[in-house]
Amino acid sequence: MKREGSYSPEYLRYLELLSKDYPNQAATFTEIINLQAIVNLPKGTEHFMSDLHGEYEAFLHILNNCSGVIREKVEMIFKNSLPKEEQDDLLTLIYYPKEKLDAMTEAGLVNDKWARTTLHHLLRLAKLLSSKYTRSKVRKAMPESFRFVIDELLHAQPDEDKNRHVYHSKIIDSILETGSSRDFVYALTDLIKRLAVDHLHIIGDIYDRGPHADRIMDELMGHHSLDIQWGNHDILWMGAAAGDEACIINVLRNNVRYHNLEILENGYGISLRSLALFALENYTAEDGLDPMVKAINVMLCKLEGQTIMRHPEYGMNDRLIFKDFDFDGGKVTLPSGTYELTTTDFPTVDRKDPYRLSEGEERLLNEIKREFLNSERLQRHMRFFYSHGSVYRTYNGNLLFHGGIPMNEDGSFTEVFVDGKGYKGREFMDKADLMARRAFEKRDRDSLDFMWYLWCGYDSPMSGRIVKTLERSYISDESTWKEPQNPYYTLNRIETDCVRILHEFGIDSPQGHIINGHTPVKVKKGENPVRAGGKGICIDGGFCKAYQGSTGIAGYTLIFNSHGLRLKAHYPFRDVESVLSSNSDILSESVQVELEPKRVMIGDTDTGKKILQMIEDLKCLLAAYRQGYIFEHTYKEW
Repeated sequence: MKREGSYSPEYLRYLELLSKDYPNQAATFTEIINLQAIVNLPKGTEHFMSDLHGEYEAFLHILNNCSGVIREKVEMIFKNSLPKEEQDDLLTLIYYPKEKLDAMTEAGLVNDKWARTTLHHLLRLAKLLSSKYTRSKVRKAMPESFRFVIDELLHAQPDEDKNRHVYHSKIIDSILETGSSRDFVYALTDLIKRLAVDHLHIIGDIYDRGPHADRIMDELMGHHSLDIQWGNHDILWMGAAAGDEACIINVLRNNVRYHNLEILENGYGISLRSLALFALENYTAEDGLDPMVKAINVMLCKLEGQTIMRHPEYGMNDRLIFKDFDFDGGKVTLPSGTYELTTTDFPTVDRKDPYRLSEGEERLLNEIKREFLNSERLQRHMRFFYSHGSVYRTYNGNLLFHGGIPMNEDGSFTEVFVDGKGYKGREFMDKADLMARRAFEKRDRDSLDFMWYLWCGYDSPMSGRIVKTLERSYISDESTWKEPQNPYYTLNRIETDCVRILHEFGIDSPQGHIINGHTPVKVKKGENPVRAGGKGICIDGGFCKAYQGSTGIAGYTLIFNSHGLRLKAHYPFRDVESVLSSNSDILSESVQVELEPKRVMIGDTDTGKKILQMIEDLKCLLAAYRQGYIFEHTYKEW
């Protein structure tokens, strides 16, 4: 036969592999039709959150109420048919189905009439939320045990003789008769929440300060679609789990400082008994300082000093001021002056070699290190960080990272030396990502040390400041605590600099944005999370209770749907008990950040571009079948 086209040997091999999944013309053009329909649907809704800092209950509630989106949908659908009290009951049921049903059952409020009405309400809401997805995707989102039933009920269509209406009423009757209504409510509320948010972005700092980062991790591991950009507190735990001693001691310090030992002892099974005994045996409490804090601070100064001395390329020799302490006289001289130390209790410090660990500290450190390395739950959570996370990500025209890009005052990218070679801009971010993965996989000294640098380095993309841990630990004069920041944190408020950064990462769309967290937005002082003419958006609004006094709010969610970007500012969350007892919800204020010039379809997204390429490949496969380059298969021969 005459062949109208030609294919390179490599591409022909690819088409042959593709033919395993699409073995004949019918299968191929069916998939082309399916994919072409998909790219013409509206894009799914993305939610962006950052700086959760262990605030599990607030995070879970915002996950359950989909940042207030479900309330908006309920109020839209039922504004003329349900009073507010019944709307609130329905919302609480969606957020916490088991707890709400338990409370209602105990109060004698659950019966067949209630169940029938509630199931109809939930089905109506699910039908609205499913309208932007293909039927296939919605079906895959359904719990398997109820997949057929929900699919039938969601796609009910009126007919002349009302046969379908009778059919669907009988399905509801059967659910009630078999006592399956509770399980069916669980299935529908699960589906509603899943359809409301297509993809979740966590822009770093899940760990530290709040008490239950481990429970947040469990929740995220069950989420249907998400990515994580590592924050400085996350990278610290990742380094500790990989066995870096300086990271381990910093994790201990943070959790002792915030009275948050539960996550270590109960969450990850890491005993602090040996540390407590060591501290009591070696340090006093006579100056009002906790002996455990003293023990940690000394070990931290020693281990960080050792790391700095191993790496002059970090440019941190000016941080080696522990050696300048007058340990017995209780003073230290810095460039800015001489300061009194808060303690002279340094029993484990060798005055001639202050950065050397004592024998007792060595034994203690090795024991604690084993606990971090052998905590199965901690290691599982950190593996999830690596499998679903990265230093940065470009996604649908936006650039996501936690902190910043190392920059110079003139707006150029700073050259940072790693492994003896200089990197800057996107190349440095890629190298930092590679080093973090190497630390967990190979655990060599240089990559482990770099994890500590990522935690606190001036040119770290997660930190970006000179961290004054030593001054905060030993000097009461707060003028010494000021932590100079990398120029990025000034330049990210200038539109031209943000455009330059986006260009560095291959984003040239007028609708492109930098989205990050790390620096709390002080709303009560008039700060705006939307900066640089809309090119930069900082979404650290203070989930952590420790920050809410300065931010004035309790977290942000950025929402990117097919119409544009909205920012939700959340107010403090009381507790789950309040939600169940009085239907209280997190109050949120919504601000439209940007409207898209035309509705964004799946074909406009990163996923859509891959689908469009797949369509072209399938068209080539179809042509190859028709031109005889590849023979059709009536059955799978593979």
